[in-house]
Amino acid sequence: MDTRVLIAGAGPTGLTLGVELARRGIDFRIIDAATSAFAGSRGDGLQPRTLEVFDDLGVLDEVLGSGAPPFPIRAHVGGRYVGERRMVELTEPTPDVPHPHPWVLPQWRTEEILRNRLAELGGHVERGVELLDLQQVPGGVTARLSTGTARAAFLVGADGGRSAVRKALGVDFVGETDESIRMLLGDVQVTGLDHSCGHWFGSAEDPARGIALTPLPGTDSFQCAAPLPDGVETATLATLQAQLDEFSGRTDLRMHDLTWSTVWRPNIRMARRFRQGRVFLAGDAAHVHPPTGGQGLNTGIQDAYNLGWKLADGSADLLDSYELERLPVAASVLGLSAELLQRHVEGHAEAHRRGPETHQLTISYRNSPLSRDERTTPGRVRAGDRAPDSPLRDASGKQIRLFDLFRGTHWTHLAFDAEPPATSSNVQAHRISPTGTSLVDPDATARDIYDVSPGTHVLIRPDGHIARITR
Repeated sequence: MDTRVLIAGAGPTGLTLGVELARRGIDFRIIDAATSAFAGSRGDGLQPRTLEVFDDLGVLDEVLGSGAPPFPIRAHVGGRYVGERRMVELTEPTPDVPHPHPWVLPQWRTEEILRNRLAELGGHVERGVELLDLQQVPGGVTARLSTGTARAAFLVGADGGRSAVRKALGVDFVGETDESIRMLLGDVQVTGLDHSCGHWFGSAEDPARGIALTPLPGTDSFQCAAPLPDGVETATLATLQAQLDEFSGRTDLRMHDLTWSTVWRPNIRMARRFRQGRVFLAGDAAHVHPPTGGQGLNTGIQDAYNLGWKLADGSADLLDSYELERLPVAASVLGLSAELLQRHVEGHAEAHRRGPETHQLTISYRNSPLSRDERTTPGRVRAGDRAPDSPLRDASGKQIRLFDLFRGTHWTHLAFDAEPPATSSNVQAHRISPTGTSLVDPDATARDIYDVSPGTHVLIRPDGHIARITR
């Protein structure tokens, strides 16, 4: 084999998988057909669970420093200011949820941060390398590339909605593309528009129809979204300006420096399978979402986070669990995205609102064969769920968090007021007690969050989900 894992696609999903493999010392290659990095803001909303993943991957500080919380939106209808609204309510962190709301960051910057992290770990993207075909052979995969042939133990298709990997496998991409709805999207600067907030300019005849402009942190640009006029096929600066003029009723707002644009149509599809032999599908190659709810990029990142440690291990039961765990999640998230899109289409007054259902903190693998809850009466938090955070104190009195203990490539064993058992080298075990010389939980905060009684043991996977609870 030339490499253990060949990753096709260097967007957020492929880069996350590359970082996961690199920090585990796994040999891999990551290729991308594009000759340059993506330059648009497209997936600019990072959900709370993704921020937790980025904490583990070592990029959270840079992500937080480069982005911003969701901006308030100043709404105008028929040229008249009608008030300020928010897509999400900004709330304070809680002991179990350190990042309670989404974070705004242009996709190109998210990818740049992940590429830099990949480089720190010794990896790099091979650009201008296209996957042309693949063949599964005993013990591996042979990929025909535009630059030659590559042999790998595993191949991961993270190469987007038009995935060459998925097409080569012949896996159906089930769903629909709605040609009746077309939207202009673009990254553009606007003279005369306040960059400290978002703006909505709606039609007096149909207040749900209009143009939205969202500031892009770290730039002077806005992400612009507007309906595509009849007879227009491309998102040009002139077309965007015409839409702004029409919906705002103003002549002082001038667009310039359009750096990225596209025409978007609702495309809601999912692959029938996420795995075929030694080939896996992840991200948009496995499922494509409308932008409503900000789920697509985040779901792809979590596909990679779920798959990386399993590929590194290589055992059959772990590899089998990828599709079993992630396909139902993708189906559920697609349903949510479609529901939110329908609210916009129907013109619901609160269609812009987003709640905790989009944060991806409640995604669980309770039905996975990897999840075992051996208590007679399971509690509120169960095997398969995301392992919550909690503050603790070490023996010296210094405050730490459970997420500090989880960070890394290992498993974590929490023994609540009990002696942890002897473990293997890839499991870090900790006793948590109200007092003593171990990790101290003086107010029983962690015990209450996990809803466990003294003597309970919790085993946490490398991806931060609970594998087993015993007492």
